[in-house]
Amino acid sequence: MALRPDWLSALAAFEAAARHQNFTHAADELHLTASAVSHHVRKLEADLDVALFQRHARGVSLTAEGRQLADAASTALADVDSVLRGLRSAREEQERVRITTLHSLTYTWLLPRLPAFTAAHPQIRLTVDTEAALTRFDESGPDLGIRYGPGHWPGLTAQHLMDEALFPVASPKLPGLATLTEPAQVARLPLISDLSRQGWHDWFRAAGVHGARLDERYTFSDTTDALNAAAFGMGAALAREHIAAPYLSEGRLVQLPGPSLKARFSYYVVYPSHRRLRASARVFVDWLLALPSA
Repeated sequence: MALRPDWLSALAAFEAAARHQNFTHAADELHLTASAVSHHVRKLEADLDVALFQRHARGVSLTAEGRQLADAASTALADVDSVLRGLRSAREEQERVRITTLHSLTYTWLLPRLPAFTAAHPQIRLTVDTEAALTRFDESGPDLGIRYGPGHWPGLTAQHLMDEALFPVASPKLPGLATLTEPAQVARLPLISDLSRQGWHDWFRAAGVHGARLDERYTFSDTTDALNAAAFGMGAALAREHIAAPYLSEGRLVQLPGPSLKARFSYYVVYPSHRRLRASARVFVDWLLALPSA
């Protein structure tokens, strides 16, 4: 006997009723009424000309034939559900973009802009990795990255995203800040550093300050930690323009006297040269490169 299309909903109702041994509980699971579940089961029994349940005052129980059909229906529906989940997972994975970037850039620059991307592309899912170590772009690795550097890395295609500039910042509550009028006076403050290749010595040289004894009192491995330390009044930090922007706009930090030093490095969107970007990753790259601040 071929499986008729109109039996599918009846089999689903029967399988739930058999699993619960209760029509009301099956109805709750399927968002039906108990009478609708009972109707489906009775139709199935009539078509098969066999009793699937024994009905008694305290509820229902499966007959031997009902148990046989319940086992088969449960296995079949579980198999179909597994395939559907696999297909859905494969589609969602195709729409996922895996990104590796710096924590500081993610926190201060990328995250405030991501709501606009997700609103425009709600079907694309994002995974953002902010490990400090350079990530390998192998088959199981990220689709793309945002890196700060010279713009050339072996095996990677690099597209320029934006340049960077360095200048000193401090909390507006830092004692004596109001009397600072020239770069040489900044050298007298407790200085906060990160692990960037360009630091205070480069900035003071560009500002024309020579021979000053610098008190580099605090060093942080993460740029946002250095800026947070400055915002808490621990001293002056040498900030990157794009990383410091939200601190400045919120008034947590202010720029100190002196020039903005063009950074040696810039930000680049990078991805493996040996493999083509998937469609969802290409959409994200194009969105990044079109940003006004890029």
